[in-house]
Amino acid sequence: MLDNFSINTQSLEKHYGIKGSLLQKQYKNNISDFKEWNQKAHAKEYLLFPENLGTYLSLDETAFSNGELYTILTNKAAKGKKGSVIMMVKGTRAENVMRVLRKISKEERDIVKEITLDMASSMNEIARKCFTKANRVTDRFHVQKLTYDAVQEIRIRHRWVALDLENEGYRIAKLNNDRYKSEEFENGDTRKQLLARSRYLLFKHSSKWSESQKERATILFREYPDLEKAHKLAMGLGNIYEQHITRGVANTKMALWFQRVEQSGFQSFKTIKRTFETHHDSIMNFFDNRSTNASAESFNSKIKDFRRVFRGVKDIEFFLFRLTNIFA
Repeated sequence: MLDNFSINTQSLEKHYGIKGSLLQKQYKNNISDFKEWNQKAHAKEYLLFPENLGTYLSLDETAFSNGELYTILTNKAAKGKKGSVIMMVKGTRAENVMRVLRKISKEERDIVKEITLDMASSMNEIARKCFTKANRVTDRFHVQKLTYDAVQEIRIRHRWVALDLENEGYRIAKLNNDRYKSEEFENGDTRKQLLARSRYLLFKHSSKWSESQKERATILFREYPDLEKAHKLAMGLGNIYEQHITRGVANTKMALWFQRVEQSGFQSFKTIKRTFETHHDSIMNFFDNRSTNASAESFNSKIKDFRRVFRGVKDIEFFLFRLTNIFA
């Protein structure tokens, strides 16, 4: 849901020459309840709606404008609609967020059974200290992203080498007053293009590749076998998450995947393994209820849409007022 007033003022300005900014000013100062808003005094620093607290929550961060981050706690049961926002705090410092959350009594906070979050240490500290009876679940998509990043790191390393080879080819051709022509593979890609155009297919399972992606992958893996090995490792973790299995079975499958990581020799994947060890319990908690932070990501998208309708955020207080009127 977007702010219909913003859309209508833009339409009035376009079709009837009525200045939308003037109407918005009238709406803010005279029509809306902004002046009497009970959160106005501290809106730039935090917003709190204890009545929206539920048993299954998501903790995440989002940016409003100029990269200014806010920590947001949402209630999954509201499904991104009214009643979603429990808390919004400027910044991501754990102590600032906890100070606001502790305005809600411990008895009320103790009703929370589960909270999904990413692997940021500040998020874990907030969840651990403020929701002592809740299971913390590391979002599976943040975990999988680590493996995708590891694959892309290998691809980018090869691409830099390809760029150097091409530059050297041009240099030698110029010295010899010759014209340099890049090597082309059977699909028409040069080596540099092959590595650049393979970016998106490496995020996907092979079953989801288009015909052109299958052809490109065949060439890519022939030229760079380490990329094929890394891609299979990343997809192997995804396959574990896709299976509806118990925590015990998942533990066994993860242990086998760790063995493959050790055998691969990829340093970046070994770093991921150590990250798993650090966050082991919260990662494995996923397999209890298969909970993710998808609702928080969806809510972030709605905030971005709302911000787009505003054409950016100039008046943060009024933006927050209208945002929370819809979602809090």
